[in-house]
Amino acid sequence: MEEAGRGRGCGLLKVVVARGRSLAVRDFTSSDPYVIVRAADTEVFDWDRFKYDDKMGHAFLDLQPVAVATKLRRALRLTAGETKLRKVAPDADNCLLSDSFVTYANGEVALDAWLRLRDVESGELFITVKWIEAEDTK
Repeated sequence: MEEAGRGRGCGLLKVVVARGRSLAVRDFTSSDPYVIVRAADTEVFDWDRFKYDDKMGHAFLDLQPVAVATKLRRALRLTAGETKLRKVAPDADNCLLSDSFVTYANGEVALDAWLRLRDVESGELFITVKWIEAEDTK
């Protein structure tokens, strides 16, 4: 999570794709969507048994605000409660639909966000990105 030579970040990056809405129809009347998450971007596909899976768009999100918020949490030595650490606004480096916040609660730094899918007529994903620090780095 941190660049080489700038420190050590030990923990777990967890990405949860919780919901999709207004997804494009790729079969006769609906779709069977699934998501592939990579460190660089997110792609949505429609699963098909007898032909190639149909691409249903892609989205990307810069993880740097989560990394910076994790460092801020350490600098502030937060241990309990819930705190908004950073605001993340839609821009060219992400597919955010609206302003989102990186928060700290229950030992986790998290970003909940709606992402707009690109290169498709419609579609949005609600994701949660969590940074869970290893016990020895708290």
